[in-house]
Amino acid sequence: MTTRIAGLPRETNQIGQTPWLLTALAYGLPVFFILIPLVSFLAYSFFWVKGTEVHYDLTLLNYIRIVTDEIYLPVLWRTCVLCLEVAALTILFGYPVAYFLAGLQGRKKYVLLMLLLVPLLMSYVIKIYAIRSILGGNGFLNRFLMATGLIQEPLTIFVFNLNAVLLALTALLIPFAVLPIFLSLERLPRNLLEASADLGASELQTFARVVLPLSLPGVIAAASFVFVLAIGDFLTPQMVGGNSGFTFGRIIYSQFGTAYNWPFGSALSVLLCVLVVIAIVIGGRFGNARGRA
Repeated sequence: MTTRIAGLPRETNQIGQTPWLLTALAYGLPVFFILIPLVSFLAYSFFWVKGTEVHYDLTLLNYIRIVTDEIYLPVLWRTCVLCLEVAALTILFGYPVAYFLAGLQGRKKYVLLMLLLVPLLMSYVIKIYAIRSILGGNGFLNRFLMATGLIQEPLTIFVFNLNAVLLALTALLIPFAVLPIFLSLERLPRNLLEASADLGASELQTFARVVLPLSLPGVIAAASFVFVLAIGDFLTPQMVGGNSGFTFGRIIYSQFGTAYNWPFGSALSVLLCVLVVIAIVIGGRFGNARGRA
């Protein structure tokens, strides 16, 4: 005999509880692992440090220091410009790759796409060391240029400066730009391309007037994605930037590490988080506007 709870069979009651459990997990995990840490950073940014002791009196000293000090805002601006350059370069090199992959037919399209994404499974540190071995003073690039006679001594412009950070981030983040652009190109209606060809348009005209405008949402998504990943990266500038390749992420890292000033590091993190949210919102609005157009 089936036991009833509140007028319903036990089996029906258990099935009705399952969606609530899934909903609680779906919202609970992001709240616990994302929202609560962000709120804790915000709260910690209003504390202050004297020596090695944290004082839990609420104050705006950390934010006043960010605005009035001549270091932090210029470094933040330089980091934003650097990340915009990284986003531009990844799109410049990633769009042709995505266009080539989207134009393939059959299984080889997805095999090549998978090979492109394989580096994402590798250790981030190993990839940075590989880039250093290429760009270093005794690296592959300098040895190749010296062997061909183009230079007489190793170049130092590609290592331990902002140029090295730019090149390293571009190489590391290209797959994150290729994938959104590829998905955008994959969704293009083929009948539009065929109609353009039937009306006498050349391949270049079809690309400029049909393919490129319709793929701009993917381009904007890729730029936003790369910008957000680049501006929060501190490991790459730490390993290839040197003293002259200082970025905002390295400042935040130093506050939590060597300086042991967590309240000030939290204030810097809050500022960076606000900037990332603004970038995501701007990218989303531009992408939606291009998509509707």
